[in-house]
Amino acid sequence: MNIYMAKRTTVLEVLQETARGLLKTSDHLKTRKHIVAYLNAALEDGEPAVLLEALRNVAQAKGGIGALAKSAGVSRESLYRTLSTRGNPKIDTVMALLWAMGLKLSIDQRKAA
Repeated sequence: MNIYMAKRTTVLEVLQETARGLLKTSDHLKTRKHIVAYLNAALEDGEPAVLLEALRNVAQAKGGIGALAKSAGVSRESLYRTLSTRGNPKIDTVMALLWAMGLKLSIDQRKAA
């Protein structure tokens, strides 16, 4: 269980608290370790929209969408659309975003239910 899952039941609750202004993710996403834990928790949630919102929060915490777009080699407008609630990014876009954040995508075996 990572730091986000230990304090809150789901990443969705973290995101809801952020939306209501109860939690400022940029205050909690200062280190690479915290960012990795946050994004892994979003992946564990299983909802693509949760991962997109988590990626958006990380982008904002790391200098904004514009800075990430430039690092990832995509337009700012395209990145806003990609990370929106209606976004449906291609895997190469997600990988480029993670790479620009100094992260990578990896696969691990799921725990049996």
